[in-house]
Amino acid sequence: MKKIFGLILSYTLIFFNINLFGKENINILKIGLLAPLSGEYKELGDSLLYSLQLALDEINDRNVFIVPRDSGFNDTKKLNSAIREIKAEGVNVIIGPISNKDFPETNKFNDTIFISPSNISPEFSNNIISIGISLESQLNAITNFLRKQKKSKTIIMFPKNQYENFIEKKLESLNLQNFKIFKYSADPQVLTGEIEKLTNYNQRKKNLELRKKMFEDKEDDQSIRTLEKLEQLYTLGDVNFDSVIIIDFGNNLKSVLTSLVYTDVNQDKVLLTTVNQWFDESIFYENTIRNLYYPSIDYKEFKKYNDKYFKKYQKYPNEITILTYDALGLIYYAWKTNGKITSINDFSFKNKIKGKTGTFSFKDKKVKQDLEIYKTDKNKFIKF
Repeated sequence: MKKIFGLILSYTLIFFNINLFGKENINILKIGLLAPLSGEYKELGDSLLYSLQLALDEINDRNVFIVPRDSGFNDTKKLNSAIREIKAEGVNVIIGPISNKDFPETNKFNDTIFISPSNISPEFSNNIISIGISLESQLNAITNFLRKQKKSKTIIMFPKNQYENFIEKKLESLNLQNFKIFKYSADPQVLTGEIEKLTNYNQRKKNLELRKKMFEDKEDDQSIRTLEKLEQLYTLGDVNFDSVIIIDFGNNLKSVLTSLVYTDVNQDKVLLTTVNQWFDESIFYENTIRNLYYPSIDYKEFKKYNDKYFKKYQKYPNEITILTYDALGLIYYAWKTNGKITSINDFSFKNKIKGKTGTFSFKDKKVKQDLEIYKTDKNKFIKF
């Protein structure tokens, strides 16, 4: 199977180049692609290339061509060489780089426009537009959702790691109201103790024990019934917040959710939300969590894209490739709208753009995604 995919990729590259050479003298749109087409992350690079072929098929315009080059991964020398090779083909707009760590290098090519799937910053950065699902867009979607749910005492939780300063700066820039920040250890053993303090767990357990003692020696029917109800509880008393935003993902997110349930946070009263979810079905196996809410791209389009990709290539794409798919559509829209692409200002559209990831807009040189709120419920992702 790998040999077959290798052949597909080789023929795809040949297809791109043969068509490119034959169209030098007419009005065409050439789009560069920076991708790790060799080495440890080659599979990701191939997936990016396949996704653009799907986008080309949908656009169905013989005057649009992709110029792919191997930029490696965290390889400054290879990245610079790839950009120069693409520019030598007369290309002035490039999809990539994947990582924001490469932005200082791409900033050097100030006569070239880069459309990156990175989600670090929604602001236009000199000659770079990041179209990844930004933390700002996600937090805006969540806070609007909490406001509609009439939640007013929210804890924003995130781990103490290399991203905490970045998250704190983002939160400051959003100027959120009625929120408290709680930073926790990435060590699960330490985490549980920290969340016990956050939820006043020990005191709530003592409250329950004291209340039970009040009825233990009484024999009237009402006292007996009250004691039976108390025996079914783990703690007594509410926590001092009504909603939580967890800025984490993967196993760390699951550890936080487990600790919140362990400390008997009432899910009927406290609304649990998170970010950075790509419809990860493993969250279904966290049986203690009944409902978890999060902002995300359009699930139907995401599933449709995955199925279409699988039908053509017999395997599923890397999640990030749907962003590059939309990047191609965005570039094509700018080209058709303006007749050409000469600067980053050609992407300052007045109208909203609809892509596979959902609806997004460009205002004041900033990318904003309009995200939907989803929840996990009975092993399904449901739009709220």
